[in-house]
Amino acid sequence: MPKKIGELAGFACRRIRGSHERWIHEALPELPVTIAGKDSQDAKPYLEKLVRAALQALRDKEEEQ
Repeated sequence: MPKKIGELAGFACRRIRGSHERWIHEALPELPVTIAGKDSQDAKPYLEKLVRAALQALRDKEEEQ
């Protein structure tokens, strides 16, 4: 079962423009994820892929430090 948009691992909504929201992880502000839809809707597979990529970038960044 797909995750709900509002459950995306550590990301918080920072800006809303129409039906699009800009979600940013506090530790990775340079890699925002733009999401179309409401928090209660299922996240599309491509959105989950974007979030996984952002979380991998976060892990890589933490390993470098």
